[in-house]
Amino acid sequence: MQKLFNRCPSCDGQLIITECRCTDCRLQMRGEFRLGQLSTLSDDELTFIRVFLSARGNLSEVERVLGISYPTIRNKLDEINNALGSADEAAELRQEKSSDAHAASPTSADESRKDILQKVADGQLSPTEAVQKLREVQGGRE
Repeated sequence: MQKLFNRCPSCDGQLIITECRCTDCRLQMRGEFRLGQLSTLSDDELTFIRVFLSARGNLSEVERVLGISYPTIRNKLDEINNALGSADEAAELRQEKSSDAHAASPTSADESRKDILQKVADGQLSPTEAVQKLREVQGGRE
């Protein structure tokens, strides 16, 4: 299976996943699902993170495994933090817009469901928590 890409190969626009399917039970979900923060990182950055984590943050071990110097490791960490920081800022902006929209108008059950699923997609809510909240929305019949 190919690695997902987050930019359109034709126009460089942002791509959104619109369908997911379980390989076991064939459950299909349709909607707008955004990729996680780590998907924005390059293969080189992901390799660095894997090595860093497997070395449990021991920079001497990272130096040894990757054959790079301490200043290069610091630069790489700054680069990754900046890349993830940009993704954090975009997620915060989406959250603010979502909050503003909900404050401006009352939410229906459909809007509540969409909000819950978006929070799962953004990593703000676990699937288990989402199921409970979806049951509450269903039970409340807003």
